Amino acid sequence: VQLQASGGGLVQAGGSLRLSCAVSGRSFSRCHMAWFRQAPGKEREFVGSISIASTTIYATSVRGRFTISRDNAKATVYLQMNSLKPEDTAVYYCAANWNSVYYGTNGGVYDAWGQGTLVTVSS
Repeated sequence: VQLQASGGGLVQAGGSLRLSCAVSGRSFSRCHMAWFRQAPGKEREFVGSISIASTTIYATSVRGRFTISRDNAKATVYLQMNSLKPEDTAVYYCAANWNSVYYGTNGGVYDAWGQGTLVTVSS
């Protein structure tokens, strides 16, 4: 199983980025997907998730600014990030869960992780 995250970069505050996470090696349509992030010196935190049925959950800090979507035909999950703030600066990781119905905030439940992509928001 491989999760390949991409799309990170440097953006000014107020700007937008779209992250992608391509999944291979196992059925994408049968996994719940999530995004987490880890800022320098901080613990990893949940950003949002999307279930097999495309139900989404978001962290309070990003709700209304970030949108998660999935394209089963492309085996890819997306994180559209708008109105970015300097505090959104972090390495963003995608994660997949095939083995339970869970698609919540606990990173320990997810089976596989991408390598991370760095998002830097300048003020």
